[in-house]
Amino acid sequence: MAQIGHFTRGDDGTLNGTIRTLSLNVKARFVPAETSSNDKAPALRVYAGPIEIGAAWKRTSKDNAPYHSVKLDDPSFTTPIFANLVEDEGGYALIWSR
Repeated sequence: MAQIGHFTRGDDGTLNGTIRTLSLNVKARFVPAETSSNDKAPALRVYAGPIEIGAAWKRTSKDNAPYHSVKLDDPSFTTPIFANLVEDEGGYALIWSR
């Protein structure tokens, strides 16, 4: 697993940062999703500029640590990118997983 992004929380609750891989280098933000009665709805939406490129769902680890399961996708990707957004010192790390 590799860290592909780092984010800091803004005053408005959004997480702002950059996603970097061998083929991707974009400024991105995680924005709280609109409230939904659907329990499978994402907690966060992921944007690169005005374009939505993914979503994140709240989860809890086996150690009872909160994190977000993230799916990033775009027509330019050959396959979706799956990652976990976890709190770390100074913000949040986006950790790629396969």
